[in-house]
Amino acid sequence: MREKRDYDDIPGTYVFDGQKSRQGYHLNMFCMSLNKAENRDVFRESEADYLGKYPMTEAQRQAVLARDWLGMLRLGGNIYYTFKLAIFDGLTMQDAGAGMSGNGMTVDDFRQMMLSGGRSIEGNRSKAEWAEYYARPENKDEANG
Repeated sequence: MREKRDYDDIPGTYVFDGQKSRQGYHLNMFCMSLNKAENRDVFRESEADYLGKYPMTEAQRQAVLARDWLGMLRLGGNIYYTFKLAIFDGLTMQDAGAGMSGNGMTVDDFRQMMLSGGRSIEGNRSKAEWAEYYARPENKDEANG
């Protein structure tokens, strides 16, 4: 287990560090394989069979099949590499960005957020800040859903 990093406390941030690189190596190599037309053709024929060529974890495999963009980042996917899969699906970076938001954001919502300067820092400084907020009695219902 690696030592804790300052950026581990930033909500919604998945820094592609050495640990993530090792964790996502096979996932990222699969994504890079889509650079070749012949690999895209084989993947298109049977996604599950093609993924069998890469010793990914079952969670990584399921994230690819479900096109769980945020899940792929959490499981060691590099945004540059996972975008190869988004391009395969005919998606734009804005489509993938909305999918990676983790909050059900639409592409139009994502586009507007970016045009407005990006995600607000309010309430997004640290996971500890979130824990404090949800620990207050008046906010407990929000935490459950």
